[in-house]
Amino acid sequence: MTSNNTHFPALLTRAAEAEVTSDPSSVITLLADSDTTGGLMTSYRSTFAEGAPGAPAHFHTRAAEMFYVIDGSLRVLVDQEIKVLEAGDFLLVPPRTPHAFAAAPGCEADVLITFTPGMARFDYMRLLNRVMRGEASPQEIKDSSERFDNHYVDSPVWNAALGR
Repeated sequence: MTSNNTHFPALLTRAAEAEVTSDPSSVITLLADSDTTGGLMTSYRSTFAEGAPGAPAHFHTRAAEMFYVIDGSLRVLVDQEIKVLEAGDFLLVPPRTPHAFAAAPGCEADVLITFTPGMARFDYMRLLNRVMRGEASPQEIKDSSERFDNHYVDSPVWNAALGR
């Protein structure tokens, strides 16, 4: 749900009650989705193990994506440039800007990720989790690009950084 409706109740997500998705290399704690924020934002916390692949190169057409590194180091592609974000660093990626992210080499990363305006990202995270567990096909991710405003792109710069 996206809207200009700013009439929604205050949202408190307790750590002990937050929904968590995980795979062997990352844990994603779902904090606030667009349907609980009147469409204003979506936010989750991602912790990446050392060597975790993170997200491949992609862009969003409608939302800006913000990264705040709580701890560790995060390697990020922004358009054609790779940056390493350290604890305390903040990055805002505008709509339509190709980007990717992963734990920096030899590091773990604990990152708060926020989208504005909000997007229905929790269902996307759940889908990714089902694919990782073999319960859904990777084709479902490709087929959901419009629904979740997640459009994958090829990035030779990112592939080279990952040694591919």
